[in-house]
Amino acid sequence: MATSLFSRSGSARALSHRDFTLLWLGTLVSNIGTWMESVALGVYVTQVTGQAAWTGGVAALTHLPSLVLAPLGGALADRFDRRTFMAVCICVQALLAALLTVLAATGNLSVPWVAVLSLLNGAFSTLVIPCATALTVAVVPPEDLHNALSLDSAQFNLGRIIGPVLAALVLTQVGIAGALFVNTLSFLAVLLALAGMRGAASPLPPKAEALWAGIMRGVRLAWTDPGIALALGSGALVGLLISPFVGLVPVFALKVLGGDATTTSMLLTAQGTGAVIAAFGSGAIVARMGRRAFLEAALLLVGLCSAAYWLSPSLPVALVTLFILGAVYLVAFTGLKTVCQARTPPELQARVSSLFLLLVNAGYILGVWGQGALSDRVGVRPITAGCALLFFGIVVGMRTLRARGLAALGT
Repeated sequence: MATSLFSRSGSARALSHRDFTLLWLGTLVSNIGTWMESVALGVYVTQVTGQAAWTGGVAALTHLPSLVLAPLGGALADRFDRRTFMAVCICVQALLAALLTVLAATGNLSVPWVAVLSLLNGAFSTLVIPCATALTVAVVPPEDLHNALSLDSAQFNLGRIIGPVLAALVLTQVGIAGALFVNTLSFLAVLLALAGMRGAASPLPPKAEALWAGIMRGVRLAWTDPGIALALGSGALVGLLISPFVGLVPVFALKVLGGDATTTSMLLTAQGTGAVIAAFGSGAIVARMGRRAFLEAALLLVGLCSAAYWLSPSLPVALVTLFILGAVYLVAFTGLKTVCQARTPPELQARVSSLFLLLVNAGYILGVWGQGALSDRVGVRPITAGCALLFFGIVVGMRTLRARGLAALGT
């Protein structure tokens, strides 16, 4: 079984490369800790404030720095020793997590502290993500890049499965400080992985190109290539209208379903499980349908699945619909990101990846805060389900009004 997974046609063949496996495992452990922190802080803010706007606002702060730093992070990833640069950022994130832990343990944690530290953590996370993408590109051959990106998505969602479960246990038994402490320790796994990697270690040759000129070269490519431009725009719309369901899970669990931290954990785990199954099992469907047709189908379905989740009348129904949404959501985002990477020259891949991050996060920031604020006034279900149906209508409109409206997504 293991041999078939790592074979040239296997669903986990990128894990046959040692450096990628180290990076993948280290990031998995760190993501488990990150999701423990996300659940703990989301429940804390929702319980303290009782308002969806605060929960969505704090979630948005984590992504706000990407509006400024994402292009810079992509350009820096092409200039410095990627392992060293990433290790420095990870160390700072560990220190921020440790400060949150101390504040919680001493009874000094507050919503303003959570907001400030979430903003700072988001700044360094923004610098790490393009660098991690560049490392992945460097340690796997081109023919395994799509598989590596799919496994990255699977790893992220495995963290979403395991992290909330552990968070619910730790929050019940130890409290918020325990969950934050585990997250602090989890950053060590990334540092150990970076120390053990053998490839992509030496600094890149100095660039004659100025930093700003390098950033603008990536922007020009994204603007002039129709496939990249459409993928970036679609990612921004998904971030604006669909992605807020991630940050607003505590609101749905506590305020709509009348649950608690365990309910939040169950919902996040359902989404993560669907995403992981999709990451490992979608290869055969892609081979039969074709990558573009599969991506178009995912873009059509993600709006309907999101609306079904928000309109769920009970926890069991919400778990089923969120499981399906998790699968379709992963397929849509992985497909859009793959379009960007496949159509980009290797020397610009980190910069285009950073633009994808910027636009998705810009949409998410507006969406999670705006939907949260409107939900406090109008109601959670009408706003969130309405946004999901609006996205579905936009995709249908593109296909109806322009017969080849999504054709540029072909790679």
